[in-house]
Amino acid sequence: MIMNHFLWLLPLVFSHLSSPVILLERSDGNLFHWNHLMKGDKLVLHRSKRDWMWRQFFLSEEYTGSNYQYVGKLRSDKDRGDGTARYVLSGEGAGTIFRIDEKSGDLHATQRLDREEKASYTLQAQAFNKITGLPLEPATEFIVKIHDINDNEPKFTKAVYTASVPEMSDIGTFVIEVNATDADDATYGNSAKLVYSILQGQPYFSVEPETGIVRIALSNMDREVRKEYQVVIQAKDMAGQMGGLSGTTMVNVTLTDVNDSPPRFAYSSYHLSTYESAEIGSTVGRIKANDGDEGENAEMKYRIVDGDGKEYLDIITDETTQEGVMVIKKKLDYESKRVYTVKVEVTNTHQDPSFSDLGPFLDTAIVKVTAKDVDEPPVFSRPQYVFEVNEDTPKGIAVGTIAAWDPDATHYPIQYAIDQHTDPERLYHIDPKNGSITILKSLDREVSKWHNISVLASEINNPHQRSRVPVLIKVLDVNDNAPEFAMIYETFVCENVKAGQVFILYTISAIDTDDPLVGHKFVFTLSSMNPNFTIFDNEDNTARILTRRSGFNRREMSVYYLPVVISDSDYPIQSSTSTLTIRVCSCDATGNMRSCSVDALLLSAGLSTGALVAILLCILILLMIVVLFSALKKQRRKEPLIISKEDVRDNVVSYNDEGGGEEDTQAFDIGTLRHPEVIESNKLRRDIIPEMLFPYHRPSPMKECADVRDFIISRLQENDTDPFTPPYDSLATYAYEGNGSIAESLSSLESSVTEGDHEYDYLSNWGPQFKKLADMYIGKDTGVAN
Repeated sequence: MIMNHFLWLLPLVFSHLSSPVILLERSDGNLFHWNHLMKGDKLVLHRSKRDWMWRQFFLSEEYTGSNYQYVGKLRSDKDRGDGTARYVLSGEGAGTIFRIDEKSGDLHATQRLDREEKASYTLQAQAFNKITGLPLEPATEFIVKIHDINDNEPKFTKAVYTASVPEMSDIGTFVIEVNATDADDATYGNSAKLVYSILQGQPYFSVEPETGIVRIALSNMDREVRKEYQVVIQAKDMAGQMGGLSGTTMVNVTLTDVNDSPPRFAYSSYHLSTYESAEIGSTVGRIKANDGDEGENAEMKYRIVDGDGKEYLDIITDETTQEGVMVIKKKLDYESKRVYTVKVEVTNTHQDPSFSDLGPFLDTAIVKVTAKDVDEPPVFSRPQYVFEVNEDTPKGIAVGTIAAWDPDATHYPIQYAIDQHTDPERLYHIDPKNGSITILKSLDREVSKWHNISVLASEINNPHQRSRVPVLIKVLDVNDNAPEFAMIYETFVCENVKAGQVFILYTISAIDTDDPLVGHKFVFTLSSMNPNFTIFDNEDNTARILTRRSGFNRREMSVYYLPVVISDSDYPIQSSTSTLTIRVCSCDATGNMRSCSVDALLLSAGLSTGALVAILLCILILLMIVVLFSALKKQRRKEPLIISKEDVRDNVVSYNDEGGGEEDTQAFDIGTLRHPEVIESNKLRRDIIPEMLFPYHRPSPMKECADVRDFIISRLQENDTDPFTPPYDSLATYAYEGNGSIAESLSSLESSVTEGDHEYDYLSNWGPQFKKLADMYIGKDTGVAN
């Protein structure tokens, strides 16, 4: 048989040959090289002889035998078999891992090899002559390859994978790709050929056996039902056959949210309430719709779509809580409407068109807001009033009218008042009933252009319910002020000035406190023709002063006062006359002042004429105050001397009894006036302390005169010519009606020549009106009789 003639068969494929080469070793030690060609079904071999007949050997890994593992036999055709050939091995692992028999060329592996540590070894072999030591042929390189065995299980790159996939994904949607590796040789056998399978996670997921791609295996997976899944994937080598090694990994799959759940209200209607006094923008209440989605898919937007309260209410979305906040859009009024109804719609902010078939993604609910009654303060017809009035408007004229009312159902009457803190000068008055504002004092726009007052309106039955409104009154300008100099102008003229020369030290200008619409336009003129100076209007509200002559002399006239008339152009035209002071000074050739009068020198030192006049006036006022104070202090020291109640000036009796006039000679004895010597000579006035004593001057006796008028005239002349009569402020009135009174005597007193003939007892019978008079005369008569 052929196997008896061949020791072993080694297949060898050379990359440079066009067909496989088979090396055979016969029992006689000769190696033959056969090229085989296929001709039909027959194998044709061609023999060719070569020097070295090896290029690579194969060796199984993980050898477990007790002896060295035989690799192969190295044999040269130069070896004649007489024992003179010696084989030498060099290269990777030579002498340690691999050993060669020098005589026979047998190659053995001395260690247990692992292909995963090193898959091949490169060695060099050469045959030498033992006797000569010369190589029989050149060294040849060959490779020893380690055959793989299935000794490594597959390992995944991660122990746990994390993946996410949108909910409601279609079947076959990619989830994740897992990857496992096998350290075995993938080019030899099936030791590294892996197959993936799913151990846990069905029927929701599947895995592709060859690629390890995990996909969705069940449609309509809803995150709101189940959010997380755990999938166990297995990788098995040997192409998944029985006996292969395997490894597993865990894949945590999370379903991400998509907007597949529309918002829904929990109730079809909601009831809220608030006071009618709630401010605009204040919160009435909150409502919320439910949405099973999360994140931006759960974001909602609320709006009012219908209802009779749409004008009064509004709803905004709280982005944090996704609640609808109902707020006041317009003030509620309990008296006009008590329940406000609106229809609220909620929608998703971010909608996915691919899930529109699950919609509609909106919902509606009815919200009813009940207004609760409160006692409200008065309401003004405007939030602010603005009136205009001319500054020359007379007092008592109405500026405008304020209107307010009680918004409650009671409709209490309103009373008005001006907040006195806003009108400290009391310029205006408001009628407490009709709210008409009138002027109390004259207005002056130049003092204040605007008056900002506050008007208070309160209920008469409940004054605590009070409202306030600002009232702005603009005072319009009237041309009621004349223009005047902008300042006190004082200048000088040189004695050697020429006619027509301009005063360059000052430019005369004017000011006007009025404010015309077209601006100020002043006209400067002289009040009368002046032989010394003239004025030139610059037509820009300024003027220049020019001289009409030369030869001024300060010794003749040191100061000139030039009256200038300034007029405005508004209606009615207002004008005033201001005086320009011009001093005559001595100047040098260039016009610089050398010296002036005393006033001019003081002016140059910094004191103007006005300042000097003011100082003198202050001194004069101080002197007058001192004199007045001294006089008052001196007069305060005079004490009244009248302390007696008997003074006739302190005991004036008034009674309604008309005398008989001058013809009543029986009622009054005129003899006392005719004989003044009966007056006490030493009797002095006691109402003041006399500063000097005047000697008593006895008037000269007069002849008997029946005419009272002649008597009065005589006494007046005597007192007027008497140098000793003190200047008493006394007034004596004598009424004279003339002769021939037809009424005769109307006096109730009996006329008598002597005082003893008078009888006054009848006075006590006249009643209480004459009691004082009776006490005086009856008591006097009694005292005389005693």
